[in-house]
Amino acid sequence: MSRYFYKSDISSFVNNDVDRIFGIISRGDEGDSVSEQKYAWSEEIEIMQKVLQPWKDENGEIIFEYSIPRLGKRIDVVLLLRGIIFVLEFKAGQQNYLQSDMEQVMDYALDLKNFHLESHNKTIVPLLVATEAQISTSKLFFSIYNDNIYNPLLSNADSLNNLIQLVFDKEINNIHRYDDMSGWANGRYSPTPTIIEAASALYQSHSVEDITRHEAAGEALDNTTEFVLNIIKKSKENGDKSICFVTGVPGAGKTLVGLNVAIQQSLKEEDKPEEERNLAVYLSGNGPLVKVLTEALAKDKVLKDKAKGLNSKISDARREVSQFIQIIHRYRANMLAKIKTPIENGTLEIDETKSKSDKLSGHGEVEHVAIFDEAQRTWDLEHLSNWLARGGSRGGMKKVHNFPMSEAEFLIWSMDLRKDWAVIVCLVGGGQEINSGEAGISEWIRAINETFPDWKVYISEHLTDKEYAEGKVMELIKDNQNVQMVDQLHLAVSMRSFRAESLSAFVHNVLERDILNAREKYNSFKEKYPVKLTRNLDKAKAWLKEKARGTERYGIVVSSQAYRLKPLAIDVRLQPDIVNWFLADKNDVRSSLFLEDVATEFDIQGLELDWICLVWDGDFRYTDEGWDYNSFKGSKWHKIRKKESQSYQLNAYRVLMTRARQGMIICVPNGNIQDQTRLPDFYDGTYNYLKDIGIEEI
Repeated sequence: MSRYFYKSDISSFVNNDVDRIFGIISRGDEGDSVSEQKYAWSEEIEIMQKVLQPWKDENGEIIFEYSIPRLGKRIDVVLLLRGIIFVLEFKAGQQNYLQSDMEQVMDYALDLKNFHLESHNKTIVPLLVATEAQISTSKLFFSIYNDNIYNPLLSNADSLNNLIQLVFDKEINNIHRYDDMSGWANGRYSPTPTIIEAASALYQSHSVEDITRHEAAGEALDNTTEFVLNIIKKSKENGDKSICFVTGVPGAGKTLVGLNVAIQQSLKEEDKPEEERNLAVYLSGNGPLVKVLTEALAKDKVLKDKAKGLNSKISDARREVSQFIQIIHRYRANMLAKIKTPIENGTLEIDETKSKSDKLSGHGEVEHVAIFDEAQRTWDLEHLSNWLARGGSRGGMKKVHNFPMSEAEFLIWSMDLRKDWAVIVCLVGGGQEINSGEAGISEWIRAINETFPDWKVYISEHLTDKEYAEGKVMELIKDNQNVQMVDQLHLAVSMRSFRAESLSAFVHNVLERDILNAREKYNSFKEKYPVKLTRNLDKAKAWLKEKARGTERYGIVVSSQAYRLKPLAIDVRLQPDIVNWFLADKNDVRSSLFLEDVATEFDIQGLELDWICLVWDGDFRYTDEGWDYNSFKGSKWHKIRKKESQSYQLNAYRVLMTRARQGMIICVPNGNIQDQTRLPDFYDGTYNYLKDIGIEEI
């Protein structure tokens, strides 16, 4: 996307021919907009030429269709005048001011303030122009933060001039009449997208660099993506089987790389005949992430087609997206359906009566490229074998006894069935375990060494760090001649919350009981990334609603072990409709914004909200001796003594405390002295500990 369709100084714009300006805007559009939009441009030009007559000799600029890359959308009109940024959203022929339209123009203003470097220190005025409305704003108010953003102003076509003058009158002491803002339109744009926004932007053909905050992060992600795509190309040309391990610091964008490769590879092949496509599939064991991304991208496609005048069905859009984003368990189940049972002599064989061989893919799947997110979470041999022998989690699957492979080895085996070439991309995180049976990265390397020694292996030297296979990777690969060390496969720059670079370090300090460093980190970011404390859930909910602006999302999160929050109307056993929890609006009772359904660490891992309330139960208690780990069974709490299980619970709270992009409030209930399962002692230690760190109470 170009940064804008049309830009001019005010004098030239006011004195130019309407048709000439319209022609320039239309050429920038490249034919994507429907006819109604093009008629609206003519009206917008005529209105703005009339509105700007009093200031036609002043130093200022007007921009039509200014791009905000993170959203993949454009602002109708940006007016830069007297050092003030006016953000105008036009609704031609509309008589009413819709809440969704007000949120839209406010979102534009927030994006500019937070992510556009030239706008950080400027006053921003969002203006919703419903051209046929009967009334307009008469009083001006700043929004709740002290960041020089006005609450959205509402105007019809005739009142727009007066409203702009009203702003100038209010800003009389701050106006810089001759500020040079000529470089504003091309100023650096540095967003920190949510994974949903990032995936949507990639699907709309944005580059990674467009949608990342740090220039270095964008460059690194592009370099890693390009390297993997080149390995795919090279493997195809040489008939190789290759595996790449992508590592990175927390929040560096490993998932984004995986999605980028899957989307780019799939889009590159979409015009080829079906039998000639070299497809890629992004696979994740994170069910909520796959569901939410699939639905978000499907809705994006329907809206994008609608803007082009096409009538697309959401079911068709979901089907298209599901071609390259899938849950790993279904992929695995499809391959399991092809094997001979019972398994004899510890060897997997294909049952020719269940699977028809293809001349290129053999008995493998159609994809040449499989991208496994959180590859270290694949199950070990014991866990997978027992699970299959039981017939799955609920015993409803066909039972498979004596399964001889770990999940990692089976996934490589599945890709190795192809007769031509194949590439596996493993996205690897370290120190994030929250569930049992996870084999870790060492199992992938063991399987390659022992069963698939001909596969070419590409890793970063950072895969040898302690958090990966306990630092034993170098020892595991020392005798493998097909290993190549590659710098591009490690992502060293974090893209975490734009408001708190130190958040993950703060959370680490809190969980490690390092009060001094936790206090120092908290004080370093508390003004720009608020973290608050309360004992009242209603206060916490009110705080969330007060903080969120535009379409910023908020919600309540709890530990999956938080069984005694039911007196607060929180029942952790009730699973949220996770797609609507993340995507539905505030009028939908299933939405996170309704503040009724809650998400656990399993629901929200890999995803995020702008603002969260973490309700802290008695499962994870602070005491003078350290953290006290508990699970609720039957009618009482039981101590968790197994170290591995304790680490899962600690990591669960690590996940929950790092899900907010802009700020969070922690609610520690008071407990109830008359309820033996909710005694105040279960909560007071945690509350006092967090308060001792310095977290401010509301």
